[in-house]
Amino acid sequence: MTSYNTVIEPPRLGEPYLLTPGPLTTSWAVKQAMLRDWGSWDDEFRAVTRELRTRLLAMLGDGAEEFDCVPMQGSGSFSVEAMLGSFIPRDGKALVLANGAYGLRSAETLRYLGRDFTLLDKGDYLPPRGDDVTRILADDPAITHVIAIHCETSSGILNPVEEISQATYAAGRKLLIDSMSAFGAIDLKPSEIRYEALVSSANKCIEGVPGFGFIIARKTELEAAKGNSHSLSLDVHAQWTHMNKSGQWRFTPPTHAVVAFLEALRAHQADGGVAARGARYTRNRDVMVAGMRDLGFVTLLDNRWLSPIIVTFFCPADGNFIFDRYYELMKQKGFIIYPGKLTVVDSFRVGCIGQMDETVMRQVVAAAKESLAEMGVTDAAPPDAALKERAKLAA
Repeated sequence: MTSYNTVIEPPRLGEPYLLTPGPLTTSWAVKQAMLRDWGSWDDEFRAVTRELRTRLLAMLGDGAEEFDCVPMQGSGSFSVEAMLGSFIPRDGKALVLANGAYGLRSAETLRYLGRDFTLLDKGDYLPPRGDDVTRILADDPAITHVIAIHCETSSGILNPVEEISQATYAAGRKLLIDSMSAFGAIDLKPSEIRYEALVSSANKCIEGVPGFGFIIARKTELEAAKGNSHSLSLDVHAQWTHMNKSGQWRFTPPTHAVVAFLEALRAHQADGGVAARGARYTRNRDVMVAGMRDLGFVTLLDNRWLSPIIVTFFCPADGNFIFDRYYELMKQKGFIIYPGKLTVVDSFRVGCIGQMDETVMRQVVAAAKESLAEMGVTDAAPPDAALKERAKLAA
């Protein structure tokens, strides 16, 4: 078995660091795990799938025995669609809490599925709150489920899922959580936050590679999901019963991504689990944000709402700043950043997750300083419109 430690190795083969919310920079051990071919029906691969499911459930802590884990082929959006289509009955109705692109994507998914829903769109800057949920559920008794995004990576907001959960269950409804970019670094213990199901992906905080996601749901919900799904391949109930019966995936699994993820899961536990992973990402964020602010950059969010996953910065107002040029300069220095998704003002994002530590984040800040100088940008302050938008958070 591989020996693990918390030493962060630099990327190999001239690879840049991926400062994104996933895919992200992975360890050399995770990459090496993909060098072998696996038979998807073989007993060894069934054992891999079994261990993977067991390890993910163990991350829930107390109450995990009430849940089961169902891996699902495809990108994270495939697993989100599988969760929504399997657990929301065809005659159900959802309240979608959106404050960015991924909440809006859940609403669009429900539209495709023909499921009824109400959308609360808070825009790019504000989190949905428990009071919002209480008010809407009181006004609409037809709503059966609430859909919340744990970390909205289009802005970097860490949403208050605990108060959302309290409001949901106080009204007698059910909560489904898209924890795509948070699970593995931020606790979602069912003993502390009630929910029926969560969804995440291999290439996020557990630091695997793309290829599949997973749904962790209460067994009672899995049993009740029979016949709900709109899809043959995205039927969570069918995948669950088949895996429990045969140990196999129903359709060809991404074998290399699965084995790489198990390697990442073992390292995750050996490094200290969710608490340690979240602490490293938090240090990454704090060091990077402090350095970028020293350069004059302004974050979309104040410290209260900053997640340890990804941070949004406003683009400078300086006429010499052109994002595409800035992106290329940062890439030349070994760092791939992420374009912004805000609709009102220009922005960019810097991820804090993956095989990186605070030493790397100091290098990110140094690269940002050098890139500004090369562009002739003397002031990284944003335009007045950005500051007005930011003020909405404090209102």
